[in-house]
Amino acid sequence: MRITVLGAGAGGGLPQWNCGCPQCQAARAGQIAPMTQSSVAASVDGQDWVLLNASPDLRQQLAATPALHPKGLRGSPVKAVVLTNGDVDHIAGLLTLREKTPFTLYATQATLDVLAANSVFAVLDASLVQKVAIGLNAPFSPLPGLTLTAHAVPGKVPLYLEDETPDLQMLGEQTIGLTLETSAARAEYIPGCADLPPALLARLTRADLLLFDGTVWQDDEMPRSGTGAKTGARMGHLSMQTSLARLGGLTNRRFFTHINNTNPALLPDTPARAAVQAAGWALAHDGLEITL
Repeated sequence: MRITVLGAGAGGGLPQWNCGCPQCQAARAGQIAPMTQSSVAASVDGQDWVLLNASPDLRQQLAATPALHPKGLRGSPVKAVVLTNGDVDHIAGLLTLREKTPFTLYATQATLDVLAANSVFAVLDASLVQKVAIGLNAPFSPLPGLTLTAHAVPGKVPLYLEDETPDLQMLGEQTIGLTLETSAARAEYIPGCADLPPALLARLTRADLLLFDGTVWQDDEMPRSGTGAKTGARMGHLSMQTSLARLGGLTNRRFFTHINNTNPALLPDTPARAAVQAAGWALAHDGLEITL
C-alpha cells in the first residue's frame, strides 16, 4: 500500500489567509512548511490512485504530485474519490474534477444527499462520474487489491448545515473513518473525530498505520489564542492532548493530520511538539509518502 498525504492542514490551511498567529507568521516567513487542506491519495501499484477527500486545494495538490499527473493527452491516474464527510474542506475540490474525465465517487448516502442538495455539484458530468453510496462496515474496493471499509466515528454535521443546537457527537453516516486494507497491510484514516469510544479504540490497535485528527493541541486553543471563540469540541474535534492520553497504548506508525493553523505543535521548539514526539507520534505534512 502506498499513501501520499496531499494536504495535512485543517480548513484554511497554513498560513490561513486572514490569520497572523505565530504559526501563520512562521509559515509566511519560510520558517515552517506551509500546508494545504486535508486530503490523501492511496494506491497499490503506483499507477491507479484513490483520493480520500477532495480539498479546496486539490488542483495545487495534483500539480505537486507527479504520480497523479496525466500519462497522455487526457485522463488521470485518479480513478476514485472517497469522502469522509460533507465539510467544505473535504468536498470543494470535487469542483476541480469537472473537466470530463471519469472517476467513481464514493460516500455515505448522508454525504451524497448533501452534494445532491447543492446544484453546483451538477458540474460533475453524471455520464462520467458514477456516485456510489457506501454502507457502514461494508467493505468495498475502489481499486483492485485495495479494500476500504467505512466506519462511524463521533462527529457532527458540516458547519453550513448546523442548527442552533447541533449534536457534537453524532454517530452515524455524517462522519466516517476509513480502514484501508491490502493483503499485506492495514491503515486507518480519520481526519475528524470527536471522541474515542471503546469500539474505535479497539479498531485502531489493529492498524499498521494511523492518520488521525490533530486539529487542535488543546480544546480551548482558539479562545486562548484570541483567534476564535469555538473550542475543539464545538468544532467536532478531539484535542491532541486528549488523543495522546487516550491512545497511549498504540505501537503502530501514527501521524496527526488535519492540523489547524492555530496548533502550537506546528512550531518545532514548543512543549506541544516535544510532547507529540515523546509519545511516538509525528505530524503529517504535505508530500509525506508512506509505504506499507
